[in-house]
Amino acid sequence: MTQDEQKRAVAAAAIEHISIGSIIGVGTGSTANYFIDELAKVKHKIDGAVASSDATAKRLQSHGIEVIDLNNVDDLPVYIDGADEITPHLHMIKGGGGALTREKIVSAVARKFVCITDQSKLVDVLGNFPLPIEVIPMARSYVAREILLLGGQPALRQGFITDNGNVILDVHGLQILNPVEMESALNQITGIVTNGLFARRAADLLLLGTDEGVKTMHSE
Repeated sequence: MTQDEQKRAVAAAAIEHISIGSIIGVGTGSTANYFIDELAKVKHKIDGAVASSDATAKRLQSHGIEVIDLNNVDDLPVYIDGADEITPHLHMIKGGGGALTREKIVSAVARKFVCITDQSKLVDVLGNFPLPIEVIPMARSYVAREILLLGGQPALRQGFITDNGNVILDVHGLQILNPVEMESALNQITGIVTNGLFARRAADLLLLGTDEGVKTMHSE
């Protein structure tokens, strides 16, 4: 299976994890887009969706799926999204598309996080993919200096502003052996809105696209 075929396969498999008559949390990115296309086929079975980005909201609406503000949602049974890297413990790096803050908010509300990825995203140690960090613009230089002290090499994502009006620093050179500890350490740096480590709230389930088909993994 090609990478695209693996993405389509896990997107289709994720439909089994939605609850009829519920509101679905939907992520951002190429694999999430395939899931939205699959969701459109069963849109009559759900009450709507919470989008993790403006781009996702537009794609949902283009399929006639109602987009609901998270503040108006009391219960979110499931959140479905991809990842840039994921370990067998289901710790992730997310934010390659720049939507990490809203993704982290929606996943925090959801009772279940189903991650959908192709096999290239499964790694033993996080950090080969640069870690995205959303930063308040006036704190950019300060945050960059603090990240250098942690051993990372921050680079400003050129020409990119998040849906929240902030900038992103992509941090290279980190070998993240303890993702929970690193996530917490980054959270303490003033000026960081969100970092792209999803470890304190990891995925509950991984649907992994492989050459042999979709593999289901639970955290080790």
